[in-house]
Amino acid sequence: MAYASALLRDPAQTYRRIDLAGRTANADGPALVQLLYDELCQALRVAAWAAENRKFAVKSERVTRATAILFALEANLDFERGGEVSVTLARLYSGARKQVIEASLGQDGKPFRDVADTLSEIAEAWRAARAA
Repeated sequence: MAYASALLRDPAQTYRRIDLAGRTANADGPALVQLLYDELCQALRVAAWAAENRKFAVKSERVTRATAILFALEANLDFERGGEVSVTLARLYSGARKQVIEASLGQDGKPFRDVADTLSEIAEAWRAARAA
């Protein structure tokens, strides 16, 4: 019954949850990181739109999602095997979180897009490395 009531409240969100669960069910570590990057960039772009369109609840939800993903990415860095790359990524994630939180106080979408663009470049590099 809870599933049906959730579906009636927000069918799009229910679909997203089912889709994400399906994509993560059999994904290995690198594939999960790629999914996190994709979800993160999407959350930031939606936050930008929401900020500019005064959709405060949507912005808040997407900012929360983006910061949670940034924490997850940072928490799973392997500093022993990753060395300087892990240190650099930790700094990047921390700085991105700070930018996202500061941007959440305003109505300008550009800071969200800037962070998304930077992280999209890393996501593309990650995607290329996985394909090689």
